[in-house]
Amino acid sequence: MQPPFDPNGRWPLEGVKVLDLGQVYNGPYAGLLLAQAGADVVKVEPLDGEAIRSRGGGQTPLAHIMLNSGKRGLAIDLKSEDGRAIFMDLVAKADILLENFAPGAMDRLGIGSGVLLKHNPRLIYGSSSGYGVWGPDTHNLAMDLTIQAYSGIMSINGPEDGPPLKAGLAVVDFLGGIHLYGALMTALYERSQTGKGRVVEVAMQETALTALATSFTAMQLAGGKQPPRRGNNHPAGTGAPYNVYACNDGHVAIICVRDSHWAALAKASGNAEAAEDPRFKVGPDRARNEALVDEMIGAWTAGLSKFEVAAICKEKRVPAAPVRTMPEVAADRPLRERAALFDIHDAEVGDAVVPGSPLRFHGSPRPEWRPNPAIGQHTGEVLADWLDLPADIIGGLKAGGSIK
Repeated sequence: MQPPFDPNGRWPLEGVKVLDLGQVYNGPYAGLLLAQAGADVVKVEPLDGEAIRSRGGGQTPLAHIMLNSGKRGLAIDLKSEDGRAIFMDLVAKADILLENFAPGAMDRLGIGSGVLLKHNPRLIYGSSSGYGVWGPDTHNLAMDLTIQAYSGIMSINGPEDGPPLKAGLAVVDFLGGIHLYGALMTALYERSQTGKGRVVEVAMQETALTALATSFTAMQLAGGKQPPRRGNNHPAGTGAPYNVYACNDGHVAIICVRDSHWAALAKASGNAEAAEDPRFKVGPDRARNEALVDEMIGAWTAGLSKFEVAAICKEKRVPAAPVRTMPEVAADRPLRERAALFDIHDAEVGDAVVPGSPLRFHGSPRPEWRPNPAIGQHTGEVLADWLDLPADIIGGLKAGGSIK
């Protein structure tokens, strides 16, 4: 199939105005998805920028650059009277506002959801927090690591004979951002029918629970008890092979969902008799003899490269993939063809590879990399564009220290 991009097409969210008060990963990722779907996303920061900017040891971290691509930057002092007044004027023009502050932070500034929806009844106000903006755990401190611990992710992650392990990525931050985007889009559709905005919220802990579906199954199979950590084996112990196997240059992941997968793999690996062996012929029996299955497949993969194993499995229609290193992923050409990876040059970090939005809109232009804004880079532009403020008023606000 040819690339479905149309340089003359339109983006789904063209004309939608967004105030993005997100910080770190969670909120900014929802803002990134909105921006790369065509919305006019304005990154709202304090005058000294959001906190993650200072994590780079003097330069802006690459994660911040990635997550704020395609947004316009506005810096404003929300603790000042003039700053809040300008902010409220912007809210009156906005379709969506998103934030992932600790619960109550916006209320303490006098710009909580109740105030803002009264000011603009069409506004969709989206909030992402660790444990929700209401309920007994609302004020628990929340970071990706602590949510992974509290939600149960760490209890089922890692080798059976080792300690609990966190996932090697900020999985809950991004689950939160994805679900916040979904909630905002759902409410935006509703508003198209009713004309009214609403508050939507996402709790990071609850988004983590959705990814634990197999582990809840494992707990049920264990009679309600804690399921053991299974390393790279199937978390519920109901399938084999389901593991990562050593090769002569790394590792390969192989999974047989259907018995036909196993039959093909057994023959390809030189174990044709195992396809009919009653210990291995059907999935439940293979699961009970998991160690023997792993030994058999591991002996085969050890003499091949990870890409050779993957190629053989692909030919035989067996689900498998080489365990690629980050440099190998960064060099992937098909991901560039699909505009999923971009080679960029940034004034601070130099040459880098960054991902874009995974959302693809057939008939829209090809996604492009648009640089993230510097602190307040577009403040004057946004105020002139959204509010029709003249240059002298904008200059006075800057001189007064309420905007940058």
